[in-house]
Amino acid sequence: MMNNLQYFLIPFLDWHIMGLLWGGVLAGIWVGAIPGLSGTMAVSLLISFTFSWELNNALAVMCGVFVGAVYGGAITAILLNIPGAPAAIATGMDGYPLAKKGLAGKAIGLCTTVSFFASMVGVVTLAVAAPIIANFALKFSPRDFFLLAAMGILLIGSIGGGDPVKGIMAGVVGILISMVGMDPSTGELRYTFGNLNLMAGISFVTAMIGLFGVSEALTQFRDSRAKSPKQDLTKIMPDWTTFKKYLPLALRSSAIGVFIGALPGTGGDVAALLAYDQAKRTIRHPETPFGQGALEGIVAPETANKGAIGGAFIPMLTLGIPGDAITAIMIGALFIHGLRPGPMLMIETPHLFWMIVSMLTISSVALFVLGLLSVRPFSKIIEIPKSIIMPVVIILSVIGTYAIQNSVTDVFYMIGFGALGYFMRLYGYPTGPMVLGIILGPLLDSNYRRAMQGAENEIAQFIAGFFTSPISLFLTLAIAFMLFSQTKTYRKLRGID
Repeated sequence: MMNNLQYFLIPFLDWHIMGLLWGGVLAGIWVGAIPGLSGTMAVSLLISFTFSWELNNALAVMCGVFVGAVYGGAITAILLNIPGAPAAIATGMDGYPLAKKGLAGKAIGLCTTVSFFASMVGVVTLAVAAPIIANFALKFSPRDFFLLAAMGILLIGSIGGGDPVKGIMAGVVGILISMVGMDPSTGELRYTFGNLNLMAGISFVTAMIGLFGVSEALTQFRDSRAKSPKQDLTKIMPDWTTFKKYLPLALRSSAIGVFIGALPGTGGDVAALLAYDQAKRTIRHPETPFGQGALEGIVAPETANKGAIGGAFIPMLTLGIPGDAITAIMIGALFIHGLRPGPMLMIETPHLFWMIVSMLTISSVALFVLGLLSVRPFSKIIEIPKSIIMPVVIILSVIGTYAIQNSVTDVFYMIGFGALGYFMRLYGYPTGPMVLGIILGPLLDSNYRRAMQGAENEIAQFIAGFFTSPISLFLTLAIAFMLFSQTKTYRKLRGID
């Protein structure tokens, strides 16, 4: 126990590591806030920069960027309705209406506070229960991941706002777009229409930048005469009463984030979506309706995607299995430095586990401090005239899209999605469900294929599996409840109507 404490304290006593962590968080916040420049991209670039560094220094800057980038995605989601990352899509649904009311400072302050809380929940869970959660996550079969993806698809209609039918239609189109390109199982081309540029598929980041960034800019140009609201920055950090009010929701959503983050291949995107829907279903009388500036709509997704950070490290450190894209890259970094992530990692190099726990703790504190210090300068962005800020948004969107694969073709796709998103907004179709459909489509497709192969391509055996496995049965019942909760009978029983 004493050795573990000593390992944990090393980053606190090493000013060089401390500086790298704080610098990484600050860089991550700015990277996450710029559409197209994701934490995944930043960490992958860091591998080449830190190749010759000591392992501790390399891990420090990567952990800092990871934590900062997840938080940074919420900044532009709240201020401009342009999520910097997919995990912040749900945040913008209530964050942006608050900004339009002049309450951007309050929204970002609450977001920063609950983000710190959720990050610490994830870190504590990583330190205390990592092996237990990792072993349970291993029990998830392809059929269970298929059901989880199906659950996410069903949530699309409820988070779209307005007409759920339009939300579902947008989500279905997103799923179809996700199928474009080479079939990962058979190598057959799907929906390419003979165009070689479509063989690699369409990046969901490209679609997200177009559907959110460019379409929002076009919409703002249309309403350019509208005055930018003056932001109230007198009170940024929420008081104890406010925090205590949202504490139960923050705990539930953090737990969702940790669990979903520990499932290989899911991450904060799915966690934020599930937590937002859970908040909508369980909170019957929010002060402001969801979609119109409900603070619960910020607390739920932001605590979920921060809890998922600690969750993603659990299978990485205990099993050598990445929880999300960034931890997959960090596994590569460990291999480069001569380590083999997996069950033996915690036995042969226990100091590494506790140092990462320590680095995530410091990064969470840095996020809290730097996040609160940056609220005022960030909030001033929304007061900049639209004729100035929106051209900058479009330029950043082009740069961010090109940087994904250094492809001019992606830029044209992004512009096309921007025009599509503009007309979707014009006719009342939400853009969020389409992006989520593109994200969840591959998860649904690949796990359905694998589950069917496990069932020997027998549909009856595949369906029977929903009721023979405890996890599958639970997820099946959860989906059935979700469908029932949309009926008039359920609403009458709950007294909603």
